[in-house]
Amino acid sequence: MEELRAVPVGAVVIGRNEGERLKRCLRSILMQIETAVYVDSGSTDGSVEFARSLGVTVVDLDMSRPFSAGRARNAGFTALTETRPDVAFVQFIDGDCELCDGWVDRATAFLTERPEYAMVAGRVKERNPENSIYNELCDMEWNLPVGESLSSGGIFMARAEAFKAVGGFNAGMIAGEEPEYCYRLRRAGWRIYNLDALMTLHDADMRRFSQWWKRTVRTGYAYAHRYFLHVGDNDTYLRLAAIRIWAWAFALPVLTAASCVFLGPWGLLLLLAYPLQFYRSYKSTLATAPRKSASFRYAFFTVLGKWPQLVGQITFLRKKLMGQAIEIIEYK
Repeated sequence: MEELRAVPVGAVVIGRNEGERLKRCLRSILMQIETAVYVDSGSTDGSVEFARSLGVTVVDLDMSRPFSAGRARNAGFTALTETRPDVAFVQFIDGDCELCDGWVDRATAFLTERPEYAMVAGRVKERNPENSIYNELCDMEWNLPVGESLSSGGIFMARAEAFKAVGGFNAGMIAGEEPEYCYRLRRAGWRIYNLDALMTLHDADMRRFSQWWKRTVRTGYAYAHRYFLHVGDNDTYLRLAAIRIWAWAFALPVLTAASCVFLGPWGLLLLLAYPLQFYRSYKSTLATAPRKSASFRYAFFTVLGKWPQLVGQITFLRKKLMGQAIEIIEYK
């Protein structure tokens, strides 16, 4: 730990009412990082008191303003750099995660040796993927390809210089702030990398279909929001992410119905696109899934997810057209 304390690295943790998960998170961080900031968004379970008992700097987020994870992380980064102005690397982590042994060494070594990279992430694994289908889906979703990447999730180690250069996260986004942040990094000439190393254990604790549905609605909302933020950039990555949802969940059903009017039952052949898409998704995860049945479930929910994602996009468009305030969509 003495050697690690000489490394200018800090941590920013965000959470609300995470209970034992937060305790595990903070303890795991302090085993590898000396300076940590916890940003709390209205906990009533003693989280703030526990964090302070460990010597962690606490930021009580003003909940009279709209909450977002991006706003919380930005506040944590500001507090961290005030506490440790010389910090070079910042580990962002959520309160429902546990930082894995050895990760900080791997991440800081990579960023030190490769100054062109703004951030580095590792493997996020679900703590209890066997507890529900939805935990299992998250575990497979976290398993990103190793190597150069276009974006990352909200858990990663950032180069403080790059974070400052692009202004951190967009605090106005209720979800999807990480890919949007990564997009601005790439536009500024920075690069992103996924290491072949275990970074965190995550505890989604999703047990109901309604939770999965709301989480997927939020994903669709984020796609639309991200696209409209950068609509003038004509970026293929942003455009296709939003358009594919409309193609699968809206255009294909409408086109099928129209075809049936002119072709009768033959028009239903267009619906074969869904099992074909299912098969593509199934095949793409076979090499990394723990079981074939897991790939089957992942493929099924990937196809099904286009409809709640469409609901999310429509919700965003409706709010934008009516000038309504953006509100966070919670699934826990």
